[in-house]
Amino acid sequence: MASAKYIFVTGGVTSSLGKGIISASLAKLLQSRGFSVTIQKFDPYINIDPGTLNPYEHGECYVTEDGAETDLDLGHYERFLNINTSQANNVTTGRIYHNVISKEREGAFLGKTVQVIPHITDEIKRNFLALGEKGNYDIVITEIGGCVGDIESLPFIEAVRQLRWDLGPHDTLVIHLTLVPFLKTAGELKTKPTQHSVKQLSESGIQPDILVCRSEHPIPAEIRKKLALFCNVNVNSVIESLDAETIYDVPLLMKKEKLDERVLTKLKLPHKGEAQIDTWKDFLGKLKNTTHEVQIGLVGKYVELPDAYKSIAEAFVHSGAENECKVKIKWIQSEHLTAETIPSVLGNLDGILVAPGFGERGIEGKIQAVKFARENHIPFFGICLGMQCAAIEFARNVVGIKDAASAELDKKTPNPVIDMMESQKNVTKKGGTMRLGAYPCELTKGSKAHHIYGKSKITERHRHRYEFNNKYLKQFEKAGMIASGINPDTGLVEIIELKDHRFYIGTQFHPELKSTVLNPHPLFVKFVKAAIEFSKEKESKTE
Repeated sequence: MASAKYIFVTGGVTSSLGKGIISASLAKLLQSRGFSVTIQKFDPYINIDPGTLNPYEHGECYVTEDGAETDLDLGHYERFLNINTSQANNVTTGRIYHNVISKEREGAFLGKTVQVIPHITDEIKRNFLALGEKGNYDIVITEIGGCVGDIESLPFIEAVRQLRWDLGPHDTLVIHLTLVPFLKTAGELKTKPTQHSVKQLSESGIQPDILVCRSEHPIPAEIRKKLALFCNVNVNSVIESLDAETIYDVPLLMKKEKLDERVLTKLKLPHKGEAQIDTWKDFLGKLKNTTHEVQIGLVGKYVELPDAYKSIAEAFVHSGAENECKVKIKWIQSEHLTAETIPSVLGNLDGILVAPGFGERGIEGKIQAVKFARENHIPFFGICLGMQCAAIEFARNVVGIKDAASAELDKKTPNPVIDMMESQKNVTKKGGTMRLGAYPCELTKGSKAHHIYGKSKITERHRHRYEFNNKYLKQFEKAGMIASGINPDTGLVEIIELKDHRFYIGTQFHPELKSTVLNPHPLFVKFVKAAIEFSKEKESKTE
């Protein structure tokens, strides 16, 4: 008998249907019934992790407390469940093969021919079960990346088939997310893509227990019956998933469709009463009934793909709801910003956030955006590279170090106000070698940061190789910029702020990674509040 129950979420017909959101929504409903739930993502690509992938390739690289560089879906898991994930929650084909090949080199399989079956599938199954065996979880939900039928997903699908055989029918469950498209010319919903997708899954030896059908139009009873008949599932296990106004509506939509009830019945688990989601409803109420609206410019180099900044966008949703304010993000390509264009692009904004990133492209545009925010007293928030740009801009235009730069972008600069960390100088490998995960930070009493957090000791998540160069700290503080957050172990500057500015804060860490629905990050909450006050101030001047 398994110590935990295992739910597998597969996808068919097309990618980007929202397996992560469905997984997180189901987990939220089960959690609200009193079950201990976690979610893991198995990705079929051969990279060990997404840490070295260009954001245009894979969207945001999400970093966990323990320093794992993971898929952006883990951000959804944390934001919905208000729990921390870890390295164990995101496994790739690359990691599976790396583990097996490492064992082979160590002699673990002496005399054996190492093959996909059983060695690769056994390693996948071991990882499927790891969280359930180590953690105190009642239910482990596993999202299988990609689509059924993809060559790279086949070992994962085979491992799911084997595990269902190993554990038995009441300890595992398969939910298949599929698409029921509406053809305008025919004026009807079409079930054939779903039928083919389920057929393909069945040919791999897996019969789904529940179908979750994405659609732009309601799925009538006769279509549900047809899907049930030809896909060999119960009619009440055909779940409708309509396009939602926000991703945070999906748990309520799934509750209405009784997805959690079907799961508990099939796994023979007690229903434990109704799902308690009053706080979630309160959040949605504030999100949809706002009393203010602000426009905040997000200045970055990957803005053509907003998923590259997914956690920042969601942190604005959480903090906006907390302030009963609708935050409209203006996506601004930093590469296009110049001193001449900035007034027209940034002039009407209520706040400016300069986003994280790597590399030289677009850096001068970010520095120009910081300068405009500082000089015009527009609420400013810089994250990671955004904080570093703030330091460079201040050094050049206030401290008077005209050739100040980052050693990342100009290795020969005589004034590297941003320099490579000592611990990084001998690092040659790129993957998983940055300063990653949660580190402590001590806040200066009386500072804005201290006031915002309401405490003097915090921990935040990092992902960087370069840091503020403490050789310049006294010059900065003399000119009016203080280091209000310091790592107590290394002395690294974690937060900078301007004394005489309505809101001007830069963080070396990534606060967006710890913002959740139930706990919006305080820096984002106060940034949005500052934007509201600035907006009101501008309105009063024009009246």
